[in-house]
Amino acid sequence: MLIGIVLALIAGSLVSLQNIFNSKVNEHTGSWSTTTLVLGMGFIASLAMGLIMEGGDMFTLKHMQPWYWFSGMIGVGVVICLVQATKLLSPTYAISVVLTSQLGFALLWDSLGWLGLTKVPFTSKQLIGVLVIVGGILVFKLGGGREPQEATKPAKQQAVNVE
Repeated sequence: MLIGIVLALIAGSLVSLQNIFNSKVNEHTGSWSTTTLVLGMGFIASLAMGLIMEGGDMFTLKHMQPWYWFSGMIGVGVVICLVQATKLLSPTYAISVVLTSQLGFALLWDSLGWLGLTKVPFTSKQLIGVLVIVGGILVFKLGGGREPQEATKPAKQQAVNVE
C-alpha cells in the first residue's frame, strides 16, 4: 500500500508539473499544437520505455475490450481542457478543480460499478470527503486574492510598459 501511495504522490507532482509546462508551451503556440507536442512526446517516450522494459510483448493485447483502446483520445481532451483551464484560472485553481472532479467521478464510477469496475458501496463518509475538498477549493478561491499580473512583473518591464 505504501508503494501505491508514493506512486500516487509522484503522479500528482508530475501532473502539476506537466500542467505548468503545457501552459508555458501554449503561450508560444496554439492549444492543438501544444496537445500534439505533449502527446507526441509522450508517445515517443512510452514507446521507447515499453520496448526497453517489455520488448515485443508490449503489443500483445489479451482479452481487452475494444473501447479501452480509445483512452489515448481521452488524453487529448485532458490536455486541451487543462491547458485552457490553466490559462483562464491559474495552475493551482485549475488543478484543484480537476482533482475534485476526478475524485467525484471516480467515486461515481466505483459506486455504480460502471466501465468494468467492481461495485463499491457509496457511503456518507465518501460524500463528506468530497464536500470537504470542494469547501477547501472555495476557501482557496474566495479566501484570498492574487496580486494583479501587472504588479508581479519585474520593475524594468513595468517601466517599459508605462512609457
